[in-house]
Amino acid sequence: MASDRLGYLLKHVLARLTEAQTEALAPHGLNGRDLAVLSAIASGEPLSQLEVAARLRVDRTSIGDLIDGLEERGLVERRRSAEDRRRNVVVLTTAGERTFESAERVRHELEREFLAPLRDGDRFRADLRLLLGE
Repeated sequence: MASDRLGYLLKHVLARLTEAQTEALAPHGLNGRDLAVLSAIASGEPLSQLEVAARLRVDRTSIGDLIDGLEERGLVERRRSAEDRRRNVVVLTTAGERTFESAERVRHELEREFLAPLRDGDRFRADLRLLLGE
C-alpha cells in the first residue's frame, strides 16, 4: 500500500503543510520560501547573499531571485557591511521587520495547529532533527 511508504507519507504531509502555510501567509504577501529567507536574514548576524543561500541550502542563483523579490517589495535591502566595506550584506527594512514578526507569529500558530493531532509535537520535531543529523 502506497500510504505505508515513508517517502509517500513525508511528501504528502509536506504538501499539506505547504498548502496551509501558503494560505496563512498570503495576507502578508509572503510564501514559505520568502519567510525562510526573512528568517535567515533576521538571525541577528549580518549575512551576505551567499551566506543566506548556504544557511538555507539553496542555489545561489535562486537566492538572488528571492532576495530581489523581497527587495522590490521593500522588505530587505542590500548594504555595504559596516565591518568590511568590500562585503555586501542583506538586512531587513523596518517594513521587513514588521512583516517578518507578524508572519512568524502566523507560522508558529499554524505549525502548532498542524501538529496538534500528535501526542507530542516537540518530540516529532526533535525526531526530524535527529533524522537530519542535527
